[in-house]
Amino acid sequence: MSLREVFEKNPDRRYIMFGGKGGLGKTTFSAATAYWLAKQGKKVLVFSVDPQASLSDIFERDIFGKGAIEIMPNLFAQEIDADQRIRNYQEEIRQKIRDMYGMEDIPEEIENYIQAAAAEPAMEESAIFDAVVDIVVGGQYDYYIYDLVPLGHALYYLSMASVYDQWIDKITALRQEMAEYDKVAAVMRRQKETEEDKILDELQYIKQRINTSSGILTDKQKTAFFFVIIPEEMIILDTQKAAGLFAKFNVPISGYIVNRVIPSELAHQQIPEYLKNRLAMQKTYLEKIERIFGANTLARIPEFERDITGLAMIERMANVMFGS
Repeated sequence: MSLREVFEKNPDRRYIMFGGKGGLGKTTFSAATAYWLAKQGKKVLVFSVDPQASLSDIFERDIFGKGAIEIMPNLFAQEIDADQRIRNYQEEIRQKIRDMYGMEDIPEEIENYIQAAAAEPAMEESAIFDAVVDIVVGGQYDYYIYDLVPLGHALYYLSMASVYDQWIDKITALRQEMAEYDKVAAVMRRQKETEEDKILDELQYIKQRINTSSGILTDKQKTAFFFVIIPEEMIILDTQKAAGLFAKFNVPISGYIVNRVIPSELAHQQIPEYLKNRLAMQKTYLEKIERIFGANTLARIPEFERDITGLAMIERMANVMFGS
């Protein structure tokens, strides 16, 4: 089955993800797929959660941290600014503390904790994860195309949903147990009970958001995940391992796209010796990809003579991926 047939035969798959090692072409494929779908009359948002990826460069537009920007009719692009998201997080926390406890000013020790928490390594991932939830639950677009971070971070996002869900379940259960004891002194502690119920409401709100996001990621009817690989030994091995890990999280893997394939017809032309060796090596790895991934290999994309930037080059890539 071709890449185009996968899309045409599964019109309900609204959430499209391209994953793989860094630098293999995920952002390019995300942009080209968004372009192709927009040309089919679908309203599409392509967004990047990788701080090193650059939809701005590919579309030749400054879109970083500016929300969804219209690139052309039906096609919108967005790059998430994690730092700004963290700042928003901090202010949300401050406001919730004010609301829950009736404070006008945040105590210094709490403010110091809020500032210190922003420097935690997991804070950026959490901020991005939350931003993704905001985007996908909005329901404004026919298709959402994720330009995922490299595999290791992508697996972290997937596991984070499960970890958060379990943690909130435990905290919620503890709060509900406490509520039973609180009933004994409900009259005397009415204000306290109200404050803690607000905390319980907040935990349940977070849980609902996490379940919504993880539910999308594992929905075989609505979600398609494509691995991007190139004909090199380490990339093939890493992708094979990652596919097994993704399967454990029940992510629906829809196929593999092989990028940067040197045209085999060059072997019959006068070319430098090193290029002949590259072609011979590539042939070996393409055969290995065929053995491992078989019919799930949906497309082989040739090496282009220049970077894919600007709508003209994106259109060329889309035509190669999906047919003109």
